[in-house]
Amino acid sequence: MSAPKKVFGIILAGGEGKRLMPLTADRAKPAVPFGGQYRLIDFAISNLINSGLRQVVVLTQYKSHSLDRHVSQNWRMSALLDSYVASVPAQQRLGKRWFSGSADAILQSLNLINDEKPDIVVVIGADHVYRMDFQQMVDAHIASGAAATVAGIRQPLALASQFGVIDVDPDSGRIRDFLEKPADPTGLADSPNEVLVSMGNYVFNTDALIAAVETDGESASSGHDMGGDIIPYFVGRGEAGYYDMKQNDVPGSSPRDRSYWRDVGTIDSYFDAHMDLISTLPIFNLYNTAWPIRTQSVNTPPAKFVRDAVGRIGNAIDSIVSVGSVLSGTHLERSVVGVGTIASGGSTITDSVVLDGVEIGPGARVHRAVLDKNVVLEDGATVGVDRERDLERGYTITDSGITVVGKGIRIAR
Repeated sequence: MSAPKKVFGIILAGGEGKRLMPLTADRAKPAVPFGGQYRLIDFAISNLINSGLRQVVVLTQYKSHSLDRHVSQNWRMSALLDSYVASVPAQQRLGKRWFSGSADAILQSLNLINDEKPDIVVVIGADHVYRMDFQQMVDAHIASGAAATVAGIRQPLALASQFGVIDVDPDSGRIRDFLEKPADPTGLADSPNEVLVSMGNYVFNTDALIAAVETDGESASSGHDMGGDIIPYFVGRGEAGYYDMKQNDVPGSSPRDRSYWRDVGTIDSYFDAHMDLISTLPIFNLYNTAWPIRTQSVNTPPAKFVRDAVGRIGNAIDSIVSVGSVLSGTHLERSVVGVGTIASGGSTITDSVVLDGVEIGPGARVHRAVLDKNVVLEDGATVGVDRERDLERGYTITDSGITVVGKGIRIAR
């Protein structure tokens, strides 16, 4: 019986996240808070750790302080078992330059792979919301004999133009082509109304990955991107396999949420992903204890709901409220509230995402909005109620009408 393969995990967390502005004005995209008390990076790390990987590095670059601090403070593993989750900033090992793409990030960090000498390297993104057992994908990769395997998830044919689509050969198990946002792709053989889109998660044989990024690094015409350059390199050599997420069986998942995957690259998708959390039977269930999404342990009292100073009774409907929050006579509906939010009497919060430390004064109203950390609404102030006034104040408003207020802004009546 052969020895088990040694698997090393790399999380690509250097993204700038321009489409999530202003939430990324002061932090890297993977550090953006999500779901009340989590950060986006927690989903990637939790999936790898739950899958049995014990040596994981997080490659960071853009405005990484809060991301580095979150990883170092909250993701501590047992050194006794040579286990770790380590945040690794751009090191400029190949000259005085930053990462020029995700493939270049790995090229400049090959010392991490050389130190551990793994047989298999799992490379994933840091800004998607999902559950996945990567050990099952690793097993399928080894069995297939492919040098590289791309994880794909089924999406409706009508949405193909929003994704990178994998054109698969079901007979060989290989990828025929990698199509970037195709206008008229062919559906899957077993489901003509669906296509397989790339999740941005990959498994490589170590030697093959090293050779690919080194070859790519010598190309002046390359974009040095994992999806745009490295995977096509393997496809061209007939060495790229695919893994259908439909095969993945995560403990505790239900038919409703087992194939959930959301790329939260825009404000609208970020907002929609939050709305997926709050229904009675959520599309994505945070409360699956068999496959927990782990994060920081916050040293603060529980959430509290009380009457306000004049006896008004508040209520909370279809919402998530994080620890440390106090809602006094507040009407809360279809919303997610972060840690330490204070809402006063007569205020209303509907269809919104409120991050940590927000203060909402008496009579203030928040509707279809995302409020970043430490925003303060003075008595009677509004966000998301008067579009013209929000525009005059310089707030971001998406095409679908979501108003976003950046960190620390004070809003007058």
